[in-house]
Amino acid sequence: MVERLDEAWIARGLRRAPFHRFLLWLAPWAAMLVLGAWAIFLCLRDGLFHTNMDNRYVFGLWIFLDLTVIALGAGAFFTGFLLYVMRKTELRAVINSAVVLGLVCYSGAVLILAVDVGQPLRAWFTFYHPNVHSMLAEVTFCITCYLTVLLIEYVPVLLRNRKLKAKPSMLVLEWNLHKVMVVFALIGTLLSFFHQGSLGGLFGVLRGRPFAFREGLLIWPSTFFLFVLSAMAAGPSFVALTTWLAEKAARRRLVRDEVYQTLGRVSGWLLLAYVFLKSLDTLLWINRTAPERGFPAHRFYEYGGAFGTWVLFAEIALLGLVPAALLLKPEWRARRGVMIAAAAMACLGVTLNRFIFTIQTLALPTMPFDRLLLYWPSWQEFAAFGFVVAYGVLLYSFSYRYLTLFPQERELAMAEARR
Repeated sequence: MVERLDEAWIARGLRRAPFHRFLLWLAPWAAMLVLGAWAIFLCLRDGLFHTNMDNRYVFGLWIFLDLTVIALGAGAFFTGFLLYVMRKTELRAVINSAVVLGLVCYSGAVLILAVDVGQPLRAWFTFYHPNVHSMLAEVTFCITCYLTVLLIEYVPVLLRNRKLKAKPSMLVLEWNLHKVMVVFALIGTLLSFFHQGSLGGLFGVLRGRPFAFREGLLIWPSTFFLFVLSAMAAGPSFVALTTWLAEKAARRRLVRDEVYQTLGRVSGWLLLAYVFLKSLDTLLWINRTAPERGFPAHRFYEYGGAFGTWVLFAEIALLGLVPAALLLKPEWRARRGVMIAAAAMACLGVTLNRFIFTIQTLALPTMPFDRLLLYWPSWQEFAAFGFVVAYGVLLYSFSYRYLTLFPQERELAMAEARR
């Protein structure tokens, strides 16, 4: 009975794993979700002493991973921009998946921020009593608004469910929403541009942290633009990577090769531009910005270990220039293994960049008598973010099973069957 009910919600012509196998897949993620919910409850009930953050180390694992998932979630707004504005029609095959990924990333980020603030009942203070001089106020407004946009964009995906489509009113609503998606794509692009930039600008104006401080470009520090560009470069790679993982899990093709080619080419060009501008920014910081504040740049890397010069090389060359070269050369990009490896490297590169700005910035001393600050997250911090990961996997799994995330899946399955 349960099996038949499950099949009734799956779109016609699509094959899915038996329901009992689907439950086995969900089980470990559900367990991670429960553990994370307990950790979140402890932090909200008792306070942030459950974490290893303090007044000196205010940006820990949560903020680092928040910045990372927000950067990777840029695949949602940028894929929509490429599809609806730049007319890359082949990306229609992954736009639904990109919307779900963006919804997961942004809703997860908002959730973990609510835990990090520690006063969820006073969350409305941010909107009613905003600090108009703070970049974080603008980030809060933009993230909240863009999450609302993503929820609206998710509604047409949800309404494509087999059972919901059977109701004429739902079908009409889905059709009308589909016609105005270009408007929401433009709104999402505008909102994402500013909050991605403000997250970077926040670190660039930290005059008391010479490692992160950058000179202004117009009224913004250079980190404002570098954060935007790095998110735009990593977003398409993340969409390609998750699509490939979905294909491996489903054991079938979900999109045509041209979709991977477009995502890889766009990501490669943007990544190359980012590496070029990041290199210029780094050279300017090494030769002028840091010395003018009494800190020769080599002093920031003399501690070795996790903060040695290898970090700078890994971010710019190994996880920046190398994947850009792999993604831009058609012969290499055409090889699926090389293309996915390059996309994974691009995602790791933006992750490392956010690690450097959050963790390394706070760890390095800013006074001659200061020492290196060490920090290791508590189990509650790991578990709380594990909650976000588990929630994301569960939402994506249910969306893939019962909705139409990949419109080309049925066509490709039929072509495969004819062979």
